[in-house]
Amino acid sequence: MMRIHGYYDIDVVNGPGTRCTLFVAGCEHRCRGCYNPRTWRLDAGTPFTLQMEEQLIADLNDTRVPRQGLSLSGGDPLHPHNVPHIRRLVRRVRRDCPGKDIWLWTGYELAELSAAQRVILDAIDVLVDGRFVEAEKDAKLQWRGSRNQTIWWLRLLPLTPPAEDITPSGLRFSD
Repeated sequence: MMRIHGYYDIDVVNGPGTRCTLFVAGCEHRCRGCYNPRTWRLDAGTPFTLQMEEQLIADLNDTRVPRQGLSLSGGDPLHPHNVPHIRRLVRRVRRDCPGKDIWLWTGYELAELSAAQRVILDAIDVLVDGRFVEAEKDAKLQWRGSRNQTIWWLRLLPLTPPAEDITPSGLRFSD
C-alpha cells in the first residue's frame, strides 16, 4: 500500500490554479537541501486508503470550489514502490474527473524512467523532473526548486508554452 504525508484539498501553490495536492512517502534521491525530507522513508506517513482516494475524487469534482487538477509530489510519486498505486490513481482521475489536469513532480529525469514509470506519462499532463540541486536553487522559478529541473508539457493545456518549445518528447520549459 502506498503511504502519504499530506493531502491538500485546496492548494494554490503546487501547480496552476486551485488544485488538490497529494504528497506521497518514499524517495531514494535524498537531495541535499530538500524541503520535505520527512517524506523520504517508505514506511512513514499514513496509508493512502480507498476512503482517501474517494475523497480526492470527490474534491476534484466539487463544483463549489472548482479545481483545475491534481498535483502529485512527495517524496517521489515515481519511486518504484509507488508506481502501481500512482498508475491506478492517475487512470482513475482521467476516467472520473474529466477536464482536470495532472501534474507530477519526480527526482528522476525523463531519460532515466523505467518502462513502468513511463506508462504513467500517458495519463498525466505535466511532468516536472530532476533532483533538487541546492547549488541550482532559485526562489524565482515557478513550480521548480532548482534550475536543473525541467517542466515537460506532455499534453496541450491552456498554460502550454508556445509551439517553438515543442521537442520530440513533448513540450519543454526550462531556463
